[in-house]
Amino acid sequence: MKYKACIFDLDGVIVDTAVYHYKAWKRLANEMGFDFTEHQNEQLKGVSRMASLELILGWGQVTGATEAEKEEMATRKNLWYTDMINQMTPDEILSGAREFVQACRDAGIKTAIGSASKNTPIILAKLQLTQLFDAIVDGNSVSKAKPNPEVFLKGAEALGVSPADCVVFEDAVAGIEAALNAGMKAVGIGTPKMLTEADVVVSGLDKFTLEMLEEL
Repeated sequence: MKYKACIFDLDGVIVDTAVYHYKAWKRLANEMGFDFTEHQNEQLKGVSRMASLELILGWGQVTGATEAEKEEMATRKNLWYTDMINQMTPDEILSGAREFVQACRDAGIKTAIGSASKNTPIILAKLQLTQLFDAIVDGNSVSKAKPNPEVFLKGAEALGVSPADCVVFEDAVAGIEAALNAGMKAVGIGTPKMLTEADVVVSGLDKFTLEMLEEL
C-alpha cells in the first residue's frame, strides 16, 4: 500500500459523542442562567475542554470567574459527560467505521486514534474497539490543541512511521489543518463546503475505501 498508517479522530469519525458534550455543556450553561445552542456546540468541534469553557462563558457574558472556578465548572461538565458515555454501547459506532479500520489492518496498514478527548480510553472500551488500534494518542498525552499538529505527529511516532506516510481522518476544520500542518494527507468526514482544505471529503467511513486511499 502507498500509505503505511491511518490516524483517526474519534468524535465525529468513529463515534458521535457531540450530543453528549452538548447535553453536558447545556446543563452547565442553564445552571448559570443562560442557554447554549446546537449551533454553538458545532463551533466546539476539536476544541479542548478549557478552551470550550472560555467560549461558552463568553457567549453567556459570564466574566470574573477565577481559574479555580473554571476548573470546577469543567470538572462538573466532564462528570455529567462521563456518566452518559459510560452508558454507550457498540451500537453507537458510526456506519462503516469498524469495517474500514479492520480493512486497513487486514491490508497491513497501521492504525491509531488521534483525539483531543481525555475520555478516549473509556469510549473505545465501551465501543469494544480498543484492540483495533496500534496506538492511542489523546488529550491525556498531548498539551497543544489542534490545529497544532502535535497529536498527529505523536501518533506517527508511536506507530513508527513518517508523517508523509500517514493519512488522517477528521471531521473538524481545526483537525484538517492539524493534519496538513503535520505533513499528512487529510480525509474530511462531513461536507466539502465546511472542510475546504481536506484532500478529499466523504460523508462517513462507510463511503471510503482502500482504493480511494491508494488514489490520494
